[in-house]
Amino acid sequence: MSEDYIFVRQSFVRGVARAVDIGGVLSRSAYALSDTPEEADARALESDWERVGKDLGDALRRLGDSAEG
Repeated sequence: MSEDYIFVRQSFVRGVARAVDIGGVLSRSAYALSDTPEEADARALESDWERVGKDLGDALRRLGDSAEG
């Protein structure tokens, strides 16, 4: 799971379109909403631990590189 799962990827064209979107039609799809608060919490917690694991892996890799060099 990517850490940016909550937000839809933006682009310049989408930004301009949202700036002139008077009715707010485009803004409704700006977030990947969960069905329940529990689902949102579970997805956020999963993403947090994924990031912790990635950070630990990066740190261990750097530690191994410095020990070899």
